[in-house]
Formats: sequence, structure tokens, C-alpha cells
Amino acid sequence: MSDFATINDVITLFRALTPEETGKAESLLPIVSAKLRVYAKSIGKDLAQMTADDADLALVAKQVTVGIVGRMINENTDDAAATQISESAGGYSQSYTPISQGDLFIKNSEYAALGLRRQQVRQVELQ
Repeated sequence: MSDFATINDVITLFRALTPEETGKAESLLPIVSAKLRVYAKSIGKDLAQMTADDADLALVAKQVTVGIVGRMINENTDDAAATQISESAGGYSQSYTPISQGDLFIKNSEYAALGLRRQQVRQVELQ
């Protein structure tokens, strides 16, 4: 199966990449595409066929894939596991914003853009 985006799409739609980033992006493109297809399959949809049948959806799939790969490239996994930490003493409160530490993460809005997060009404037949 082909990927939803190419390395040239990443360079064109995201930014120019260093040689190290290019290697990472080339490795991520098939993984991101596979993860999107597997998720679609888990809800009973064939994303590869959907994008083959609809040129607009294919462009959206390209944009979503580039966005995910770009987010993974920009992620700094050398630092601590949080980008922001907040603590207070009195009633003891603590909050932090975690980073994924290299974990591939796809937002619900990205699934929704591909038509994979629509609400459905289902009924159960009672006997």
C-alpha cells in the first residue's frame, strides 16, 4: 500500500529538512499511513479505498499525514517528560504538560478531518 504523503510533500507543505530529519520523516511516513489505515479498519472503513475514490479526501489525508510527521520531527525527546510544570504549596497543587517522548500521536481532529470520527446512532434489537 502506498503512503498518503511523500518526503517531497513534507518538504513542500512543512519545511526544508536536515538530512537527519529527512531520514526520520522517511521512516515515519509509512508508519503514520499504516496507523491511519489500521484505525479506519477498526471502525469498519477502508481509508485507502476512500482516498482512491475521493481526490479531495486524498489531499486531506496528505495534509494530515504531513502534519503528524511534522509534529514528530519538531518534537524534542532529549529533554524532560514535560514542557511546563506548575506547583503550589498551600493546598498542594501540581500540573504539567507532558510531551509524548517519541510516541506517535494522532489528534481526534485529524481523524475527524478524514471522516473517521463521525457520531453514529445505533440501535440494539431487544428480543
